[in-house]
Amino acid sequence: MDADFSIELGNDDPVLDFPWTDPAGKLAYLDLKRHPELIAKIEEAQRFPELKEFLCAVNSPRTAMETAKCDAWATTDIGVDEEIYESSCKFASYVDVVFCDAARRLFLSEHEDFAGKLVKLLACATEVAATLEACIRRCYFVHGGSTQDGFYCTIYVSGFGSDENDARQQWRMGLKLAQNALIQLSAEIE
Repeated sequence: MDADFSIELGNDDPVLDFPWTDPAGKLAYLDLKRHPELIAKIEEAQRFPELKEFLCAVNSPRTAMETAKCDAWATTDIGVDEEIYESSCKFASYVDVVFCDAARRLFLSEHEDFAGKLVKLLACATEVAATLEACIRRCYFVHGGSTQDGFYCTIYVSGFGSDENDARQQWRMGLKLAQNALIQLSAEIE
């Protein structure tokens, strides 16, 4: 499994308000860490059981993190750097992850250390036609009437194959490897 991380803190890079609500007010953050039953309200988790398992594991009491947003999709849009997989289809997902510890959320160095260890763990993974990219980004943590600047990590996992089913199978394996690595890293954090 190929894994890498990046830091995206430019003015045009994505940011996260935590908790969040979409501008139309139709979608909002669901606290799966404290209310795991809310997983039933996440459409993507219902459509993709693998993503549901990942969200449940990352939000479990045994981890030092929680999720904020997610999505999963199939595409035939293969990037130049992904052509090494010689595949015509990609199945991908992202999950935004924040540390549970409010103090840890504020330090870029904590996120860099976390992303570096995640990449190192996955570099040892068995051969899977999948990638993981951990993107460290700016997050605005809203508590009552105040906001604190901090960071979060978007975890992208992509699987590659000759068709959607094959790509989804590779994604499934990559997502499981990422899940196990996150649980292992959580044990080191706590």
